[in-house]
Amino acid sequence: MANYKNSRTAEDIKRELTAILRDIKDPRVDKLLTIVRVELSGDMSVCKVYVSSLGGIEKTKGSVQGLKSAAGYIRRELFHRLHLRKSPELTFIADASIERGAEISKKLKDLL
Repeated sequence: MANYKNSRTAEDIKRELTAILRDIKDPRVDKLLTIVRVELSGDMSVCKVYVSSLGGIEKTKGSVQGLKSAAGYIRRELFHRLHLRKSPELTFIADASIERGAEISKKLKDLL
């Protein structure tokens, strides 16, 4: 039962983070930033957020720096929007999966 609640809360966090990222005014945060996956610990105190950008891994790493500086604001907004008992500590991690997917798609187009 706890696993179901954990995965449901992780999906809720992902949905709300997507909305919150649109409101961040930091110029380091890319407008094309996508949340790839959210991993929530068993006790829901730590949350790893994997983000990726179409601009490449360097643009994603710059965005992660902006997100780290805005982590307090993001955490507070999550707490208010989801009405959690305690807000998880957010860790943002750069992921190159969207860039890899675009490269694979391009190679498949070239084959055809």
